[in-house]
Amino acid sequence: MCDEPVDADMPVNDPRGPSVDSRTADRKAKVAERLAHRACNTRKGAVKVVIAWPDRLHVVEPAPLIAVAERLERKGGRELVARCPSRKDAQEAADWLVDRFSRLAPGLPVTASVDPGSGQFLVALATGRR
Repeated sequence: MCDEPVDADMPVNDPRGPSVDSRTADRKAKVAERLAHRACNTRKGAVKVVIAWPDRLHVVEPAPLIAVAERLERKGGRELVARCPSRKDAQEAADWLVDRFSRLAPGLPVTASVDPGSGQFLVALATGRR
């Protein structure tokens, strides 16, 4: 959740210790579990976790990444996730997204594309599953 590595050998009562995170409060969803820091998982509580986009990226209307991951895992295909003012900004966002999704949904290989559209650049994520 916080993008920091989790040491599975730390004591579970330590705030930086391991805790199982199912990435969603919806227990009916078929979502893979993963390790998170105990403090991060506790802070999340019963609310749906939100993965923040870094402030260094110049993104207009960024998509909620947890929802994107859930849809791509469930349906596959392609989804637009952001608009950027320049190709450079869009490529930086695309590179960050591929790296972020490799940790957010490790079993879901995604690729990112940058396409011009309406005077801006659109960033899309895609998976081979349909």
